Amino acid sequence: MKIINKVKNLKSNGHYALGLVDDNRVYISGQFSVDPETGEKKFGSMEEELKQVLNNIDLILKEAESGKSKILKVTIYINDLDQWGAVDQVYSDFFEKHTPARSIVALPKLHYGFKVEIDAIAAC
Repeated sequence: MKIINKVKNLKSNGHYALGLVDDNRVYISGQFSVDPETGEKKFGSMEEELKQVLNNIDLILKEAESGKSKILKVTIYINDLDQWGAVDQVYSDFFEKHTPARSIVALPKLHYGFKVEIDAIAAC
């Protein structure tokens, strides 16, 4: 098992790993919009936060010797169900023709006041 605790300035803020590689799978913990260069939280519109989160997941996948085209399942947590269309557009732009399995869960509130959080499972 390979544990990924840090990629650039992305790191866990609790008792968990950013990602874990086991049995040719990468399990990525829930990610927020954080600048990978500075480690600072990046708040913005739903679209801005979602783009940052997806790019950070791609960085973690590369560290695990995988990539976004190998993502099998994504769970997206959003704080506003009315943003579903915007989320779907950014998501489809990011993945292009690749269509991993996906769930979107609307919650009234996310940690730190973020608008979106994503966890994912990918092949290696």
